[in-house]
Amino acid sequence: MLADIAVLTGAQVILEEVGLKLDSIDLDVLGQADRVVITKDETTIINGAGSKDEIDGRIAQIKAEIDNTDSDYDTEKLQERLAKLSGGVAVLKVGAATEVELKEKKHRIEDAVSTTKAAIEEGVVAGGGVTLLRAQQAVQELAETLVGDEATGARIVAKALEAPLTQIAENAGLEGGVIVSKVRALKNPNEGLNAATNEYEDLVAAGIIDAAKVTRSALQNAASIAALFLTTEAVITDAPVSSTISSPDMGGMDF
Repeated sequence: MLADIAVLTGAQVILEEVGLKLDSIDLDVLGQADRVVITKDETTIINGAGSKDEIDGRIAQIKAEIDNTDSDYDTEKLQERLAKLSGGVAVLKVGAATEVELKEKKHRIEDAVSTTKAAIEEGVVAGGGVTLLRAQQAVQELAETLVGDEATGARIVAKALEAPLTQIAENAGLEGGVIVSKVRALKNPNEGLNAATNEYEDLVAAGIIDAAKVTRSALQNAASIAALFLTTEAVITDAPVSSTISSPDMGGMDF
């Protein structure tokens, strides 16, 4: 990490291994940046003065390390370093008329930043529920190779993969089952329903994308929760409230 910071700011890491000692250095070994924000949890460097060629070289080195490691932990940490070197830094200034509106905007921006970080880590896929629907065929083929409860579970997952697109269509006032059938018949794997225009188009080209990590994690978390329900002997929920309003007693009003 120290070497990454040094490359980003144009500094040199002070190590005896490279012939540098703290008592014998001058200002030439220091790096520069427009701004550095340090908290107890993280450090943010804005517009570091490092050489672009050296930064690109460092990025290439980290990518090579990712390709050569078999450790999931090392891969995760290397991807984090890669994102920090290649992602850049932006300063967002948020304004609003009221505190409630400001908090709502702040939360939306935080969600967007988190999604962007996830996209840097694992890339992006077509949004609008299309990617999950395209994965349905692979799960169905897997179900054919299984037996008993495993086959039933795979078929349940396959059916669940069309639920996001169904809900998007119904939210747009369309028939979910019809839209799923139409999207499934499209040849381009990135084509789907643009719910804002009710048109079928290449969603990636239209900018309708999801972070692959978010899509994967949502499916994994849903499967985890479903498994928890299956292994739980009892589930507690609120009693349904009847929407029928009883008529008031009109005693003495008989004719």
